[in-house]
Amino acid sequence: MSNMKTIAAVACAGAALLPAASARAEGTIKVGLVAEFSGPFAGYGKQIQNGIKAYMKQHGDTVAGKKVELVLKDTTGPSPEIAKRLAQDLITHDKVDFIAGFGLTPNALAVAPLATQAKTPMIIMNAASSIITTKSPYVARFSMTLPQVTEPIALWSAKNGIKKVFTIVSDYAPGIDAENAFLKSFSAQGGQVVGSVRVPLRNPDFAPFVQRAKDAKPDAVFIFVPAGEQGIAFVKAFTERGLQKAGIKLIGPGDVVDDDVLEAMGEPTLGIITTHHYSAAHDSPENAAFRKAYAEANGEGTRPNFMAVAGYDGIAAIYEVAKKLEGKMDADRAMEVIKGMKLTSPRGPIQIDPETRDIVQTVYVRRVERVKGGLYNVEFDKFPDVKDPGKTAP
Repeated sequence: MSNMKTIAAVACAGAALLPAASARAEGTIKVGLVAEFSGPFAGYGKQIQNGIKAYMKQHGDTVAGKKVELVLKDTTGPSPEIAKRLAQDLITHDKVDFIAGFGLTPNALAVAPLATQAKTPMIIMNAASSIITTKSPYVARFSMTLPQVTEPIALWSAKNGIKKVFTIVSDYAPGIDAENAFLKSFSAQGGQVVGSVRVPLRNPDFAPFVQRAKDAKPDAVFIFVPAGEQGIAFVKAFTERGLQKAGIKLIGPGDVVDDDVLEAMGEPTLGIITTHHYSAAHDSPENAAFRKAYAEANGEGTRPNFMAVAGYDGIAAIYEVAKKLEGKMDADRAMEVIKGMKLTSPRGPIQIDPETRDIVQTVYVRRVERVKGGLYNVEFDKFPDVKDPGKTAP
């Protein structure tokens, strides 16, 4: 497509709204799933899609008399321009009723203005920077924010003998959110941050950063990296550089010990303490049913992670909207249904804050333990009804 054609396509987003609404197939509810299905973050799209498949395994593929149709689009990684182009195509060509997914913040931020232009509800199923929901009144988040799951580990650490911390975070919006939230809360409790580094989002070499942390002789290293392969690489560097043997603890939000890769990380993860909103080990009837449906939909031996549960809850919200609107899709009415929505999730009770359209949920303190031959994040404490503190941060 030429540059002029690209500009014209984007400029027509708002104008395309009226024909799009009337052109939607009457018998379907279309959900455009924009996520990372290939490249280094392919696990994000896979887990989100697998969580959706688990919900549809339990509840079927029709709601309010209409068939739910998923249209998948692959961003290939943190690629804002690709995400924007794909979302534009979903809105103007596929006539979707919702756009959803978004594993990574840069992609979500690129698409949010299109949601406003086209009046298309946008359901965030992972991207965790606080700012996202402020970028469009049509955005609602069913995952978490980094400040929301980070502040609790700062509070817990300060009250449990950790006085000096070195922080290592990925150099993009969620990492900076996590760093700022930890620094603010830990310092307010009397803790000291003895050093901080930000590492490249793409293909980071953790070894030199881990060595700098070791040389600072902290009580603990606070880490945030995107879940998946980077967590494996970081824990390997942390172990090889001898921080664990030196008695330095590893703490952070739960991305680093993501359920999806925990077994691959092995014994070095034992004892790592994190705070997060979901663990596959969460003890509830809803989670047991979710894990059963997840295995049935995606294959025995597969384990859901926090992105899967957000995909599950995000599609549950879309089904709830369809029921309330009796299948008559309307973006503004849909957003009114979503604001204040309460669901009993596999992670526990969740609610969408009607003011911010962000999620309110329990954040759990977990320790990696061996349970029935497998490695799991076992919850032992919790912070109930946590809102995103990033929305009120100065």
